[in-house]
Amino acid sequence: MKFATKVIHAGIEPDPATGAIMTPIYQTSTYAQEAPGKNKGYEYARTKNPTRSVLEKNLAALENGKDAICFASGLAAMDAILRLLKPGDEVLASNDLYGGSYRLMRTIFEPYGIQSHFVDMDDPKQFKKHISRGKTKLVWIETPTNPMLSIIDIKSICKIAKANDLLVCVDNTFSSPYLQNPLDLGADLVLHSATKYLGGHSDAILGAVVAKTKKLADRLHYIQNAVGAVPGPQDCFLILRGIKTLHLRVERACKNAKKIAKFLQSHPKVGKVYYPGFKDHPNHKIAKAQMRDFGGMVSFDLANDEYEEAKKVLTNTHLFTLAESLGGVESLIGHPASMTHASIPKPERLKVGLTDSLIRLSVGVEDVDDLIEDLDKAFQNL
Repeated sequence: MKFATKVIHAGIEPDPATGAIMTPIYQTSTYAQEAPGKNKGYEYARTKNPTRSVLEKNLAALENGKDAICFASGLAAMDAILRLLKPGDEVLASNDLYGGSYRLMRTIFEPYGIQSHFVDMDDPKQFKKHISRGKTKLVWIETPTNPMLSIIDIKSICKIAKANDLLVCVDNTFSSPYLQNPLDLGADLVLHSATKYLGGHSDAILGAVVAKTKKLADRLHYIQNAVGAVPGPQDCFLILRGIKTLHLRVERACKNAKKIAKFLQSHPKVGKVYYPGFKDHPNHKIAKAQMRDFGGMVSFDLANDEYEEAKKVLTNTHLFTLAESLGGVESLIGHPASMTHASIPKPERLKVGLTDSLIRLSVGVEDVDDLIEDLDKAFQNL
């Protein structure tokens, strides 16, 4: 089954009770049982919900995994993955990653004895030297990274990890399953903040993990039930609805982002533009090999590298809305240093090039000419 068919049909059947084409919202907390332990597969909604079950089947198919496990947010999903570890274990994570991921590893799990090390993964050969035998248990990859849009060679990192018996999880939020399938490249787990491209309409918060094996999926389902950070059926319904147009939305966002990146690259008031679709991007060839397109995210610095100048741009766009998040049909503009990555200390941010003037764009599906005009007018205030 091709991807454009999967988003509509994979794991989805007409409702057995009514024949409804759209998966119903099963807004119920409990289920009638014939006898103790004898039920129709559902007993309590924290453990299992029919709307959630359909979403999990659909997501597993999109990522070519064995099963998916849904959570109340992307960070709740990440929390569940980190709970697979025990005190004394260590995580090797890409050094350019979402600020919330950094915060969870550093401030929540490190006090419990699970250490995280943030390393450069651009060169797989250099990555290898950071592995600590007997301690390193999990490799955490973001690619493209947030917000610098660096590209990590998933296949090469996974090969090294497997040789050292390490678990690999790829945060695939920026790409979505339409552009990239990490399990096919050797990863064990894929994480999504489904709030972003999967939902696509900025109206639901939800996280998901897709597992390569039943054993890993069963462990995560156990954590899902035991800890209880589950999504509600309304949010599951909204993500299912969003997925049906995922390929169409992401394809349009990619086309728009490419044109906007070229516009920024030629603008005299713009400094460096970060976009993996450029041939001079350090890992452009890797991106071309492991992704179907280069995504809808673009970041850039100003030629005059000053926060006050960046602030003028951030507060003078009209179609690009200044807001957190990404991946919706509408275009967003953000300031990572003070918003999404504020929890990362400045010295660590600067190591990867995340300056105080860096601006991140989540390019939507509007007419690209209108978006370019909106940015151009904002630059006139500089």
